[in-house]
Amino acid sequence: MKRELFGMAAALVIFAGGQALAQTAIIEIAPEQRTKIKQYVVKEKVNPVTVTERITVGATLPATVVLRPVPADWGPTITKYRYVYHDNRVVLVEPSSRKVVQIID
Repeated sequence: MKRELFGMAAALVIFAGGQALAQTAIIEIAPEQRTKIKQYVVKEKVNPVTVTERITVGATLPATVVLRPVPADWGPTITKYRYVYHDNRVVLVEPSSRKVVQIID
């Protein structure tokens, strides 16, 4: 009985972990598109945001950070996200959860 319960619990953990991984956004951004994005923030003189926490993929940005809309010319796969400029990097953010999905150096 214990062995059967352990097996079911292990299967549930594996299944749940797989579901979490399946929900992680993967954004393919070509090198020339990355260059275009970086040139945009420099040309438009986008003000960087100040955040005390370290920004990494998967981190949640505080509600105090203003998210900017992504320009249409960045590409249709990116326009559903918002962005901030921080530490000379463009940070793409899922707006409803405020989770960082991509960092463009």
